[in-house]
Amino acid sequence: MQRHRNGTSVVVPGIGAPSSVACLRSLRPRGVRTIVGSETRTTPAATSGYRDEFVGLPDPVTDLPEYGDALLSLAERSDVQTIIPVREEDIYVLAERKDAFADEIATPWPDFDTLRRVQDRIDLFDAADAAGVAAPETERLDEWDDWNRETIVKPRYTVAAPEYLGPTFDRAEIGSTEYQRPGSRPNQAAEIEKRGHVPLVQERIPDSREFGFFALYDRGDPVATFQHCQRRGWEYCGGPSAYRESVHIPELETAGRALLGELEWHGLAMVEFLRDPADGEFKLMEINPRFWSSLPFSVRAGADFPYYYWQMAMDERIETGPTYEVGMGGHLLRGELSYLHSVATKEYPLVDRPSLKEAAREVTSSIFQHPRFDYAVADDPVPFFQDGVNLVRAWLHSRSDADQPAEAAPEAMAETGRPDDGRTESTETSPTVDGDSTRSAQTDGGPRSESR
Repeated sequence: MQRHRNGTSVVVPGIGAPSSVACLRSLRPRGVRTIVGSETRTTPAATSGYRDEFVGLPDPVTDLPEYGDALLSLAERSDVQTIIPVREEDIYVLAERKDAFADEIATPWPDFDTLRRVQDRIDLFDAADAAGVAAPETERLDEWDDWNRETIVKPRYTVAAPEYLGPTFDRAEIGSTEYQRPGSRPNQAAEIEKRGHVPLVQERIPDSREFGFFALYDRGDPVATFQHCQRRGWEYCGGPSAYRESVHIPELETAGRALLGELEWHGLAMVEFLRDPADGEFKLMEINPRFWSSLPFSVRAGADFPYYYWQMAMDERIETGPTYEVGMGGHLLRGELSYLHSVATKEYPLVDRPSLKEAAREVTSSIFQHPRFDYAVADDPVPFFQDGVNLVRAWLHSRSDADQPAEAAPEAMAETGRPDDGRTESTETSPTVDGDSTRSAQTDGGPRSESR
């Protein structure tokens, strides 16, 4: 049983991605007191005018159990109503200790058995197969034998945690995606030792765009949905979102709903797909079971997921509104700079590098056409400047490490903790090429319609 509450506070973990700030900007104006918890004071969320309180927390990457203890201690405060997951470590500890959290606060997230089916990609692809959702051919590294194809090696798990890697989880680095040239075979023993588990090998889908189906589910039923197409990532090979446009594609919605329905999902989900040019099918890449880094864009387009999440936690009637705007574009300026830097300085196997002149023209053109930014807003400017300071610090740190050997694969994880999946991003500007030609799309989680 949950205790009676005298206050209305929410805990938002503060990370480097804009999702934390988006939650503050959505909830604080509605009278919800916001508590930012983070291992660092330099997180942009700590500088937001929409932040009421800051609490120092252990670093979940280096001490996951202690981080879970600290979140549970916050949940025991009489004013705290719920916690919002914004990274894989958050949702892991919240689901793994769901019974303990449920004694204190609202828990609008999945139980651990369901979460494991998402954070373990073998279980996820089994669920996709049961749901009739297409996925790239995927096998364990020790089972794959066709190295003449374009492939990628990626972690089996999305977070280094004891339930997945055992008691030595804190000594493993599950790593990110590595491209494999045709005819090139990775060192199996070295990969397993480095990552702390047997990673996966997956056929590479040579699509230039990533499609996201975003949703909030209430015990298997959709509450709100949204779609976007990522046009540029932090690297020209892909990675976290630098520029994206809102779309509505019925086939994408069908695939996303089928998979989340098979999982009997509860809580937040970002379902990522690539469209295979060989057959036109959307092929599943992964599910992020928490808020996504491009959350400010979803809110700007009309899908206010932080508020929907809060309403679901409080058992309030959720008024999602009938539509979100299709055809909007939005940027993370730091990501755009990273994208241009990768074009100018990096080389990735299997991915054609665009010309710097053309890349700069596309970035500039889209900024003028769609001047919406994840951090940069007039009424809360400080997080944008803090993010800029963090960018400079990261650049100086990279300069100090410049003499170290380069990784064989793009490390496009950034502060979101999300591995790159070998995706490349298009510089096309028309948002209606793949989607509905109308200017709005349904967000209320109701029956799917073939026209809007």
